[in-house]
Amino acid sequence: MSVLSALRAPPTPDRPGPGPMPDALLRALDVSIGQRVEGLLAGDFRSALLGDGTELVQVRPYIAGDDVRRIDWNVTARTGEPHVRVHHAERVLVTWLVLDTSLSMQFGTADRRKADVAEGVALAVGHVATRRGNRLGLVTFGGSAPRASPPRQGRVGLVGLLTALRGETDEAQVGATSLGEALTRTGGLARQRALIVIVSDFRGPLDWRRPLLELAGRHDVVAVEIRDPLEQELPNAGDLWLVDPETGRQLRVDTRNERLRARFAAAASEERSGLARNLASLGVRHLVLTTSGDWLRTLAVFLRRSRRGRRGRR
Repeated sequence: MSVLSALRAPPTPDRPGPGPMPDALLRALDVSIGQRVEGLLAGDFRSALLGDGTELVQVRPYIAGDDVRRIDWNVTARTGEPHVRVHHAERVLVTWLVLDTSLSMQFGTADRRKADVAEGVALAVGHVATRRGNRLGLVTFGGSAPRASPPRQGRVGLVGLLTALRGETDEAQVGATSLGEALTRTGGLARQRALIVIVSDFRGPLDWRRPLLELAGRHDVVAVEIRDPLEQELPNAGDLWLVDPETGRQLRVDTRNERLRARFAAAASEERSGLARNLASLGVRHLVLTTSGDWLRTLAVFLRRSRRGRRGRR
Protein backbone atom coordinates (compact mmCIF):
# COMPACT_ATOMS: atom_id res chain seq x y z
CA MET A 1 0.00 0.00 0.00
CA SER A 2 1.32 3.46 -0.92
CA VAL A 3 1.65 6.34 1.53
CA LEU A 4 -1.22 8.13 -0.21
CA SER A 5 -3.48 5.09 0.02
CA ALA A 6 -2.82 4.88 3.74
CA LEU A 7 -3.56 8.56 4.33
CA ARG A 8 -6.64 8.97 2.13
CA ALA A 9 -10.12 8.86 3.60
CA PRO A 10 -12.08 5.66 2.74
CA PRO A 11 -14.44 6.05 -0.24
CA THR A 12 -18.21 6.26 0.19
CA PRO A 13 -21.06 6.18 -2.37
CA ASP A 14 -21.37 9.98 -2.13
CA ARG A 15 -17.61 10.51 -2.23
CA PRO A 16 -16.00 7.72 -4.24
CA GLY A 17 -12.59 9.39 -4.13
CA PRO A 18 -10.00 9.63 -6.89
CA GLY A 19 -9.72 5.88 -7.40
CA PRO A 20 -6.56 3.73 -7.58
CA MET A 21 -3.23 5.55 -7.44
CA PRO A 22 -0.63 2.87 -8.29
CA ASP A 23 2.92 3.33 -7.03
CA ALA A 24 4.28 2.85 -10.57
CA LEU A 25 2.36 5.86 -11.89
CA LEU A 26 3.30 7.93 -8.85
CA ARG A 27 6.94 7.11 -9.57
CA ALA A 28 6.43 8.26 -13.18
CA LEU A 29 5.01 11.52 -11.86
CA ASP A 30 7.97 11.80 -9.50
CA VAL A 31 10.39 11.56 -12.43
CA SER A 32 8.40 14.01 -14.59
CA ILE A 33 8.00 16.67 -11.94
CA GLY A 34 11.51 16.02 -10.67
CA GLN A 35 12.89 16.79 -14.13
CA ARG A 36 10.88 20.00 -14.27
CA VAL A 37 12.16 20.99 -10.84
CA GLU A 38 15.75 20.40 -11.96
CA GLY A 39 15.14 22.54 -15.04
CA LEU A 40 13.77 25.40 -12.97
CA LEU A 41 16.53 25.17 -10.40
CA ALA A 42 19.12 25.21 -13.17
CA GLY A 43 17.97 28.73 -14.07
CA ASP A 44 15.97 31.22 -12.06
CA PHE A 45 16.05 29.34 -8.76
CA ARG A 46 19.78 29.55 -8.18
CA SER A 47 20.82 31.87 -5.41
CA ALA A 48 23.97 33.97 -5.45
CA LEU A 49 25.24 32.16 -2.38
CA LEU A 50 27.82 29.39 -2.35
CA GLY A 51 26.98 26.07 -0.77
CA ASP A 52 25.27 22.77 -1.60
CA GLY A 53 24.23 22.46 -5.21
CA THR A 54 25.02 20.85 -8.56
CA GLU A 55 26.64 23.71 -10.50
CA LEU A 56 30.41 23.88 -9.97
CA VAL A 57 31.73 27.42 -9.39
CA GLN A 58 35.39 26.81 -8.65
CA VAL A 59 37.99 24.47 -7.20
CA ARG A 60 40.15 26.17 -4.58
CA PRO A 61 42.75 25.22 -1.96
CA TYR A 62 41.41 23.65 1.19
CA ILE A 63 40.88 26.01 4.15
CA ALA A 64 40.61 24.81 7.75
CA GLY A 65 36.95 24.22 8.51
CA ASP A 66 35.95 23.17 4.96
CA ASP A 67 33.79 20.08 4.65
CA VAL A 68 36.21 17.23 3.85
CA ARG A 69 33.47 15.60 1.74
CA ARG A 70 33.98 18.37 -0.82
CA ILE A 71 37.64 17.57 -1.41
CA ASP A 72 38.41 17.10 -5.12
CA TRP A 73 40.81 14.16 -4.96
CA ASN A 74 41.87 14.40 -8.63
CA VAL A 75 43.02 18.02 -8.29
CA THR A 76 44.54 17.25 -4.90
CA ALA A 77 46.58 14.40 -6.42
CA ARG A 78 47.78 16.55 -9.34
CA THR A 79 48.83 19.54 -7.23
CA GLY A 80 49.94 17.78 -4.09
CA GLU A 81 47.77 20.22 -2.10
CA PRO A 82 44.21 19.58 -0.84
CA HIS A 83 41.56 21.33 -2.95
CA VAL A 84 37.78 21.52 -2.47
CA ARG A 85 34.92 21.91 -4.95
CA VAL A 86 32.62 24.91 -4.43
CA HIS A 87 29.07 24.94 -5.87
CA HIS A 88 26.24 27.42 -6.19
CA ALA A 89 23.66 26.93 -3.46
CA GLU A 90 20.18 26.03 -4.67
CA ARG A 91 16.92 27.17 -3.17
CA VAL A 92 14.17 24.64 -2.64
CA LEU A 93 11.33 24.72 -5.13
CA VAL A 94 7.94 25.79 -3.84
CA THR A 95 4.85 24.37 -5.55
CA TRP A 96 1.54 26.16 -5.03
CA LEU A 97 -1.74 24.30 -5.54
CA VAL A 98 -4.65 26.61 -6.38
CA LEU A 99 -7.66 24.39 -5.73
CA ASP A 100 -11.32 24.92 -6.67
CA THR A 101 -13.65 23.72 -3.88
CA SER A 102 -16.89 25.26 -5.20
CA LEU A 103 -20.19 23.42 -5.47
CA SER A 104 -19.78 22.84 -9.20
CA MET A 105 -16.87 20.55 -8.33
CA GLN A 106 -19.30 18.24 -6.49
CA PHE A 107 -20.87 17.28 -9.82
CA GLY A 108 -20.09 13.93 -11.40
CA THR A 109 -22.03 11.43 -13.51
CA ALA A 110 -19.29 8.99 -14.53
CA ASP A 111 -16.83 7.11 -12.32
CA ARG A 112 -16.47 9.89 -9.75
CA ARG A 113 -17.11 13.57 -9.01
CA LYS A 114 -14.97 16.39 -10.32
CA ALA A 115 -13.95 17.04 -6.70
CA ASP A 116 -12.62 13.47 -6.47
CA VAL A 117 -10.41 13.96 -9.53
CA ALA A 118 -9.23 17.30 -8.16
CA GLU A 119 -8.37 15.62 -4.85
CA GLY A 120 -6.39 12.97 -6.69
CA VAL A 121 -4.45 15.54 -8.70
CA ALA A 122 -3.72 17.50 -5.54
CA LEU A 123 -2.47 14.38 -3.74
CA ALA A 124 -0.38 13.16 -6.67
CA VAL A 125 1.29 16.53 -7.19
CA GLY A 126 1.65 17.01 -3.44
CA HIS A 127 3.27 13.59 -3.10
CA VAL A 128 6.14 14.51 -5.41
CA ALA A 129 6.25 18.25 -4.67
CA THR A 130 7.09 17.69 -0.99
CA ARG A 131 10.08 15.42 -1.58
CA ARG A 132 13.80 16.26 -1.73
CA GLY A 133 13.32 19.16 0.66
CA ASN A 134 10.89 20.98 -1.65
CA ARG A 135 7.72 22.56 -0.27
CA LEU A 136 4.01 22.67 -1.04
CA GLY A 137 1.62 25.57 -0.43
CA LEU A 138 -2.17 25.56 -0.87
CA VAL A 139 -4.70 28.22 -1.87
CA THR A 140 -8.39 27.28 -2.06
CA PHE A 141 -11.34 29.20 -3.46
CA GLY A 142 -15.07 28.65 -3.93
CA GLY A 143 -15.85 27.55 -0.38
CA SER A 144 -17.40 29.57 2.43
CA ALA A 145 -13.96 30.35 3.84
CA PRO A 146 -11.17 30.40 1.20
CA ARG A 147 -7.86 29.56 2.81
CA ALA A 148 -4.15 29.65 2.22
CA SER A 149 -1.70 27.21 3.81
CA PRO A 150 1.98 28.22 3.94
CA PRO A 151 4.49 26.06 2.05
CA ARG A 152 5.59 22.97 3.97
CA GLN A 153 7.84 20.10 3.10
CA GLY A 154 7.73 16.32 3.50
CA ARG A 155 4.96 14.37 5.16
CA VAL A 156 3.89 17.44 7.15
CA GLY A 157 3.07 19.24 3.93
CA LEU A 158 1.16 16.27 2.53
CA VAL A 159 -0.86 15.68 5.72
CA GLY A 160 -1.66 19.40 5.85
CA LEU A 161 -2.98 19.18 2.28
CA LEU A 162 -5.15 16.17 3.13
CA THR A 163 -6.59 17.93 6.17
CA ALA A 164 -7.46 20.97 4.07
CA LEU A 165 -9.07 18.82 1.35
CA ARG A 166 -11.31 17.01 3.81
CA GLY A 167 -12.44 20.24 5.40
CA GLU A 168 -13.15 22.10 2.18
CA THR A 169 -15.67 19.61 0.80
CA ASP A 170 -18.07 20.41 3.65
CA GLU A 171 -17.78 24.17 3.23
CA ALA A 172 -18.78 24.66 -0.41
CA GLN A 173 -21.65 27.06 -0.94
CA VAL A 174 -23.82 28.43 -3.74
CA GLY A 175 -22.31 31.56 -5.22
CA ALA A 176 -20.00 32.83 -7.90
CA THR A 177 -16.48 31.42 -7.75
CA SER A 178 -13.67 33.95 -8.12
CA LEU A 179 -10.60 32.29 -9.56
CA GLY A 180 -9.24 35.76 -10.27
CA GLU A 181 -9.23 36.63 -6.57
CA ALA A 182 -7.52 33.34 -5.75
CA LEU A 183 -4.79 33.99 -8.34
CA THR A 184 -4.26 37.49 -6.95
CA ARG A 185 -3.85 35.98 -3.48
CA THR A 186 -1.42 33.41 -4.85
CA GLY A 187 0.64 36.10 -6.53
CA GLY A 188 0.98 37.92 -3.23
CA LEU A 189 2.05 34.77 -1.40
CA ALA A 190 4.46 33.34 -4.01
CA ARG A 191 7.39 35.70 -3.47
CA GLN A 192 10.03 33.53 -5.18
CA ARG A 193 9.44 31.93 -8.55
CA ALA A 194 7.41 28.74 -8.15
CA LEU A 195 5.55 25.97 -9.92
CA ILE A 196 1.83 26.81 -9.72
CA VAL A 197 -0.80 24.16 -10.45
CA ILE A 198 -4.38 25.40 -10.84
CA VAL A 199 -7.00 22.65 -10.42
CA SER A 200 -10.51 23.77 -11.37
CA ASP A 201 -13.44 23.26 -13.72
CA PHE A 202 -13.06 26.92 -14.79
CA ARG A 203 -16.83 27.48 -14.66
CA GLY A 204 -16.96 30.72 -12.71
CA PRO A 205 -16.79 34.30 -14.00
CA LEU A 206 -14.01 35.18 -16.45
CA ASP A 207 -12.24 37.44 -13.96
CA TRP A 208 -8.93 35.58 -13.99
CA ARG A 209 -7.25 36.59 -17.26
CA ARG A 210 -5.27 39.59 -15.99
CA PRO A 211 -4.15 38.02 -12.67
CA LEU A 212 -3.19 34.82 -14.53
CA LEU A 213 -1.19 36.84 -17.06
CA GLU A 214 0.73 38.48 -14.20
CA LEU A 215 1.23 35.13 -12.48
CA ALA A 216 2.43 33.36 -15.64
CA GLY A 217 4.95 36.13 -16.21
CA ARG A 218 6.73 35.28 -12.95
CA HIS A 219 6.03 31.59 -12.43
CA ASP A 220 5.71 28.24 -14.21
CA VAL A 221 1.93 27.69 -14.39
CA VAL A 222 -0.07 24.57 -15.27
CA ALA A 223 -3.89 24.64 -15.56
CA VAL A 224 -5.63 21.33 -14.86
CA GLU A 225 -9.25 21.51 -16.02
CA ILE A 226 -11.72 18.95 -14.66
CA ARG A 227 -14.77 18.05 -16.77
CA ASP A 228 -17.74 15.72 -16.58
CA PRO A 229 -19.08 14.18 -19.84
CA LEU A 230 -22.63 15.37 -19.10
CA GLU A 231 -21.43 18.99 -19.09
CA GLN A 232 -20.62 18.67 -22.78
CA GLU A 233 -23.62 16.71 -24.07
CA LEU A 234 -27.19 16.39 -22.77
CA PRO A 235 -28.69 12.89 -22.63
CA ASN A 236 -32.03 12.09 -24.22
CA ALA A 237 -33.82 11.80 -20.86
CA GLY A 238 -37.02 13.84 -21.21
CA ASP A 239 -37.66 16.88 -19.01
CA LEU A 240 -34.69 17.87 -16.88
CA TRP A 241 -33.96 20.72 -14.49
CA LEU A 242 -30.50 22.13 -15.13
CA VAL A 243 -28.99 23.89 -12.11
CA ASP A 244 -25.97 26.18 -12.11
CA PRO A 245 -24.36 25.53 -8.69
CA GLU A 246 -22.24 28.67 -9.02
CA THR A 247 -25.32 30.95 -9.13
CA GLY A 248 -28.23 28.71 -8.08
CA ARG A 249 -30.06 29.48 -11.35
CA GLN A 250 -32.39 26.74 -12.61
CA LEU A 251 -33.66 26.00 -16.11
CA ARG A 252 -36.14 23.35 -17.23
CA VAL A 253 -35.38 21.75 -20.61
CA ASP A 254 -36.86 18.99 -22.74
CA THR A 255 -33.87 16.85 -23.68
CA ARG A 256 -35.95 14.83 -26.15
CA ASN A 257 -35.48 17.74 -28.52
CA GLU A 258 -32.61 16.66 -30.78
CA ARG A 259 -32.01 20.22 -32.01
CA LEU A 260 -31.72 21.47 -28.44
CA ARG A 261 -29.18 18.77 -27.61
CA ALA A 262 -27.13 19.65 -30.68
CA ARG A 263 -27.16 23.39 -29.82
CA PHE A 264 -26.15 22.61 -26.25
CA ALA A 265 -23.22 20.42 -27.38
CA ALA A 266 -22.04 23.06 -29.88
CA ALA A 267 -22.23 25.86 -27.31
CA ALA A 268 -20.44 23.75 -24.68
CA SER A 269 -17.69 22.84 -27.14
CA GLU A 270 -17.17 26.46 -28.21
CA GLU A 271 -17.08 27.65 -24.58
CA ARG A 272 -14.40 25.11 -23.69
CA SER A 273 -12.44 25.91 -26.87
CA GLY A 274 -12.49 29.56 -25.83
CA LEU A 275 -11.06 28.58 -22.45
CA ALA A 276 -8.26 26.64 -24.15
CA ARG A 277 -7.46 29.61 -26.41
CA ASN A 278 -7.36 31.95 -23.43
CA LEU A 279 -4.93 29.75 -21.52
CA ALA A 280 -2.72 29.21 -24.57
CA SER A 281 -2.54 32.97 -25.23
CA LEU A 282 -1.22 33.44 -21.69
CA GLY A 283 1.47 30.79 -22.13
CA VAL A 284 -0.15 28.46 -19.60
CA ARG A 285 0.06 24.70 -20.18
CA HIS A 286 -3.43 23.18 -20.16
CA LEU A 287 -4.53 19.65 -19.30
CA VAL A 288 -8.12 18.33 -19.43
CA LEU A 289 -9.10 15.48 -17.10
CA THR A 290 -12.56 13.92 -16.86
CA THR A 291 -14.55 12.09 -14.23
CA SER A 292 -14.38 8.93 -16.33
CA GLY A 293 -11.37 6.76 -16.97
CA ASP A 294 -7.80 6.79 -15.68
CA TRP A 295 -7.06 10.44 -14.88
CA LEU A 296 -3.72 9.62 -13.18
CA ARG A 297 -2.24 8.03 -16.29
CA THR A 298 -3.37 11.02 -18.37
CA LEU A 299 -1.68 13.36 -15.88
CA ALA A 300 1.57 11.39 -15.97
CA VAL A 301 1.62 11.35 -19.80
CA PHE A 302 0.93 15.09 -19.95
CA LEU A 303 3.78 15.96 -17.61
CA ARG A 304 6.16 13.65 -19.44
CA ARG A 305 5.31 15.23 -22.81
CA SER A 306 5.49 18.70 -21.32
CA ARG A 307 8.97 17.96 -19.98
CA ARG A 308 10.15 16.78 -23.43
CA GLY A 309 8.68 19.88 -25.04
CA ARG A 310 10.52 22.18 -22.66
CA ARG A 311 13.76 20.27 -23.28
CA GLY A 312 13.30 20.58 -27.06
CA ARG A 313 12.86 24.37 -26.86
CA ARG A 314 16.11 24.91 -24.99
